[in-house]
Amino acid sequence: MRQASRRVVTGLLIASVAWSGIVAAATNTLKDISYDTLPGGRIELHLNFNGPAPEPKIFTTGNPPRIAIDFADTDNSAARHLDIGKGSTSGVSAVAAGGRTRVIVELMRDSTYRTRTDGNSLVFTVNNGTEAQTTTTASTIDPSKALPSSASGPAVSNIDFRRGPNGEGRVLINFSSAGANADMKREGDKVVVNLDHVNLPQNLAQRLDVLDFATPVQSIVTKAGPRGGARMEIATKGTIETSAYQTADQYVVEVAQKKKDPNVGPNGKPLRGQDPVYNGNRVTFNFQDIPVRSVLQLIADMSGQNLVASDTVGGAITLRLINVPWDQALDVVLRAKGLDKRRNGNVIWIAPQEELAKYEQNVADARIKAEDSAELVTDYVPISYGKAQDIAKLLTQGSMASGGGGGGAGSGSHGFLSARGSVSFDERTNTLLINDNPQKIRELRDLIAVLDKPVQQVLIESRIVVATDTFTRELGAKFGVSGRRTNPSGQVLQTGGKLGDPIGSNGAPGVLGNGGLNVNLPTATQGGNFGLAILGANYAIDLELSAAQTEGRGEVVSSPRVITANQQEAVIRQGQQIGYVTYQNGGTTGGAPTASVQFKDAVLELKVTPTITADGRVYLAINVKKDALAQFVDTPNGKVPQIDTREINTSVLVDNGQTVVLGGIYEITKANAITKVPGLGDIPGVGMLFRKTSRQSDKAELLIFVTPRILSESLR
Repeated sequence: MRQASRRVVTGLLIASVAWSGIVAAATNTLKDISYDTLPGGRIELHLNFNGPAPEPKIFTTGNPPRIAIDFADTDNSAARHLDIGKGSTSGVSAVAAGGRTRVIVELMRDSTYRTRTDGNSLVFTVNNGTEAQTTTTASTIDPSKALPSSASGPAVSNIDFRRGPNGEGRVLINFSSAGANADMKREGDKVVVNLDHVNLPQNLAQRLDVLDFATPVQSIVTKAGPRGGARMEIATKGTIETSAYQTADQYVVEVAQKKKDPNVGPNGKPLRGQDPVYNGNRVTFNFQDIPVRSVLQLIADMSGQNLVASDTVGGAITLRLINVPWDQALDVVLRAKGLDKRRNGNVIWIAPQEELAKYEQNVADARIKAEDSAELVTDYVPISYGKAQDIAKLLTQGSMASGGGGGGAGSGSHGFLSARGSVSFDERTNTLLINDNPQKIRELRDLIAVLDKPVQQVLIESRIVVATDTFTRELGAKFGVSGRRTNPSGQVLQTGGKLGDPIGSNGAPGVLGNGGLNVNLPTATQGGNFGLAILGANYAIDLELSAAQTEGRGEVVSSPRVITANQQEAVIRQGQQIGYVTYQNGGTTGGAPTASVQFKDAVLELKVTPTITADGRVYLAINVKKDALAQFVDTPNGKVPQIDTREINTSVLVDNGQTVVLGGIYEITKANAITKVPGLGDIPGVGMLFRKTSRQSDKAELLIFVTPRILSESLR
C-alpha cells in the first residue's frame, strides 16, 4: 500500500511541474525536512531553507488525500522521501524541476493543517484528521509570508459551463486574482470541488441545470462553505472520467463519458494483433534536451518498478507528454531512441535493440550447445487414456517409423524432440520410450500429461414420436317398392321384385317381373341400421338407413439413448428383419419354381457423432431412422413387404442439457365420396334415399427430439 501511494505521489510531483526551454535559476534551496510528534497525533514538519523561507502555494487533493506545497525559484537538496507513518501522515516527498520545488505531504485520511514561518524554516503542522477547518497563523518576523485566509482570498468572478467537441462537459470557475486552492474528488455519482481561500458572491451561489447540453453533467450546485470558501457539487450520469487543471485565475473541471477500449477483450487483455493497452499511472512531461537516463529515472520513481539501463543508453531527448500512462511514456522514449525493454517480474532491463537481440541470440546459441553436449537418458512414460502410437506420432510430427510392436524417430523432422532425441512405443504395455536430454524429457512429460487425459463423454437422448388421428363417416340407404295388380284377363302383374320372383297364379314368371326399382347403397362399415316397412293390400315399401362413424388416435414413442466419447461416432439399433419368400420360374425346362427367402430391415436406428465446444455446448452430426412394416404386396414372384421409412440426417449446435426439435413431418389426408342413382340422388330431401356418402380425414405427425448431456467426472 505504501509503495502504491508513493507511486501516486511521485506522479503528482512530476505531473504538476512543467519544464520550459529556458529554466529560471533557483534563488533558494530546501536543505532538509524533519518532523516532530505532537500530542493528539499531530505532526509538525520543519522545512529548512538556506535563506528566508519562500512564500508557499498550497493546495490539497481528496483521492488520494494529499497536501501539495509549491516553492517558486527554489532548488531541492533534501531527501526525495521521508517515511513518517504516525497520526494521519504517511510520509513526505520532495522533488525539484525547472527552478521549482514541490513537497507532497502524504496522508492516510483527510486532515487539516496549520503553517507558520520561523526564520529560514516553514513549520507545517498536520492535524490528525479531527479538526474541521484548516487555519493559517503567522508568528514570524515577516508576517507577509503567511497564507491568506478565505476572507482575504480571491473572489469567484464567474461560473460557466461548456460542451466539448467530443461531448464532454467543462465547468469553468474564474477567480478575480491568483491564490485560489481547489480540490476535486468523487462522491458517488457526484464530482465535488472544494474551493479554499476564496470568496463566493451571493449571486453565484446558485444551481445550474445543464441537462440540455447532452453531456454526462446533469446539474451544478455552488454554495458557500459554513466556515469560508465554497463547495461545488457536479451531478453526473453514467460511467465517467474526470480531469481538472488550474491556471492562475481559472480552474477547469472536465467530465467525459468513459469509452470502452476497442482493443481490449472481455478479460481486460489486449486483443491479438492490436496495439498494447496502457494502464499505468498518468504523468505529464515537458522536457527540453533532458538526458534519457534522467527520464528513465523519473519513470522508475513513478512506476515503482526496478529499472536497469545498459551502459550504452545515452543521449538527450525533447518531449512533451500530457496526461499519459507511464508505461506508454516509457515506450515512446524507447522508440524515439532505438531502445527496447525486457521484463522479468518487476525488473525492466533497457538497452539498444541490437544489444538485446545479440544477447538473446547468444543465450539461444548457448542453450543449443548445452543440449548438444548434454548426456542422453532414457525415460518410460505409460499412457493411460490414449494410444502410445498416436502420441509418439504427434511428438515427432510424422518423423516416426514403426515396425512390428514399436517405432522410432527418423532422421527428418524431430518435432518436439531435440536434434538427438528419439521416441518409440510398445503396443502391448501402451508405453512410450523416450531417449533425450534431461531438460527435454521434463518438457515432454509435461506435454504428455496435457495430452493423456480422459476424453469427455456425452449422453444423447432421442425421442421419436409418431402420432396419428383418423376419422371416417358414412351414410347409406336401401330402398325398394313392390306392387301387385290383376288385370281384367285375370293375369297377376308384379313390379319391384327381383328377377325370378313368382308373380303368376300358377307360379310362372310374369312378363313385367324385372322392374329394377330396388336401391341398394348401404355403408361399407357395419354401423347403426334403421329399417322401415309399409305394407298395403297390393304394394310394399321397404326402407333401411345405415350410418357408421369411425375415430382412432394412436401415438408411438421411441426413445433411443446412447453414450459416446467426444468426437466418436455411436450407433444404436433396434427392430426386426422381415423375411419373405420369392419364387423364380423354372424357365424353359418347365420345372417347378425355385423358392428363396430374403429379409428386409425394419429398425429404429440412432447414429450420432458429438463434438464438445470450448464454451460447453455440443455440436451433433446425427442420423435418426425409424422403419416399420406397412403391408405385404403381391407380386408375380410372391409377397414382398412394404416398409414405411422415416429418417432425418442433420447437424445441430445444442446447449448442454437443452432439448431441441430436429424436425417433423405433418400429413393430412382428406377424402369425400358420393355414390348415387343418377337423377334421383340429386332430388332435394328425397335424394338421400338414393345415394351413399362417405367422408375421411386422417392426420399423421412425426416429431424427433434430441437432448445431449455432457457427463461430469463423477458420473464416469
